[in-house]
Parts: sequence; C-alpha cells; structure tokens
Amino acid sequence: MILLPRLYAIVDSSCRGSTRDLVAFAEDLASVGCTLLQYRNKSGNALVTLQQAQQFKKHVGHTVRLIMNDRTDLCLAADFDGVHVGQEDLSPESVRKIIGPDRWLGLSTHNPEQLCDADLTSADYLAIGPVFATSSKDKPDPVVGLEGVRRARKLTRKPLVAIGGITRGNAASVMDAGADCIAVISDLLLEPRKSAEEFLRILR
Repeated sequence: MILLPRLYAIVDSSCRGSTRDLVAFAEDLASVGCTLLQYRNKSGNALVTLQQAQQFKKHVGHTVRLIMNDRTDLCLAADFDGVHVGQEDLSPESVRKIIGPDRWLGLSTHNPEQLCDADLTSADYLAIGPVFATSSKDKPDPVVGLEGVRRARKLTRKPLVAIGGITRGNAASVMDAGADCIAVISDLLLEPRKSAEEFLRILR
C-alpha cells in the first residue's frame, strides 16, 4: 500500500496564463515541501498538455511525485509517476495494463456505490468528493460533506483523498473525518508558498 503525503496539490492549467507561470507555481509549491502534484488540463489540446507536462517533469520532477489527470497516454509520454482517472475515463484495470504495476493509479468516486466498486480495483488510492461546494468543475457532482468522508473511510482501507472546496479553514475537519490526504486547487492559487506552508502546518 502506498503512503500519501497529507497535501495533494492540483495544478490546473486554466488557473495560470502560461507554461512559465504554471511551472513557477509548481516550483513555489515544491520549494516549501509539497511532494505530490497533479497536473490537470481540460483543454483537450494533447500537444500543449504534453509540452507543459514535460516542463513540470524537467523543473520539479526530481523532488515531486507527478500525477497526470485523465490522460494515461500522456502520463507515459511525459514520464509521470502516475495517473488519476474519473468515472468517465478508462477503467482502472485498463489503465493499470497500460501504466504497469509501479506507477500510481488514483480513481475519483462521488458516492458509496462508486467507492465500493473502486475498492475492488487495482487503484492505489481513492478520491472522494466534492466534500464542499467547488468552483473548479463546470458540472460538479453533489456535495458529500464530512459525513461522506466518514462513510468512505468505513468502506475502504485504501488511502483516501478528499477533494472539493477544501481550504485552510476546513482542512483539519476533513482529516478528522478520516481522509489520509486532502487535494487542493483554489486555496493554493494566491501566494502559493505561504498557502502551502500553512496547509502543511495545519496537516501535521
């Protein structure tokens, strides 16, 4: 079983204007001790996604475990450390055949039924959410709340990542509900070094 750090930073390409800005953002997070980072690009432009991913690998890949969102093929092409897929993507077993046994595989779930099914797969960790209301998705799934995290904790022994609307103000309560790790997008955007430092301090 893998050991997740408590903070799982997600870098969304839509939140920064250029590849340089994205990489600088990732470098800021890495500089204060963030060791797990997911790169997310929903633009559909595979070439741009790959080029940006390669820059992440070049600049922070020596200190940060890099996870590709959705795109198993680009995970391999950019030599990332793993891939995270959703309910509408390739099945976990199909992904596992492609990436092999050593790269990390994460799977999003949004309700107890999905989580129970996911628990039977070869996914290394499971995500549950959105815990709180979030603006990071155009069509978010229903909020599960802290009770959803507690329920998820009872349904799996796999490492559990909570995601969706998590801030420095509510992070401790999410961990108390049973999450092993919290995934954060929005609350890292302003002053990323300071924000990440505060998250890491809260999550000790």
